[in-house]
Amino acid sequence: MEMIRVRSSAISSVGYDPDSMHMKIRFTSGGTYTYCRVPQYIFDGLLSASSKGSYFDRHIRDRFQC
Repeated sequence: MEMIRVRSSAISSVGYDPDSMHMKIRFTSGGTYTYCRVPQYIFDGLLSASSKGSYFDRHIRDRFQC
């Protein structure tokens, strides 16, 4: 999965595989986490969000566990 670097104080890069609907998020703290059954629009929303950390908190955290 290709990781895309993002401008964020909380998230360093994100990746998405549309076939498996898996998303990976690498945090600036060093951890990398995989999220499952993530719709494409959620990934697109994260990429376009002005605050990646806030978007993660509102739309991803605790919602797409594998």
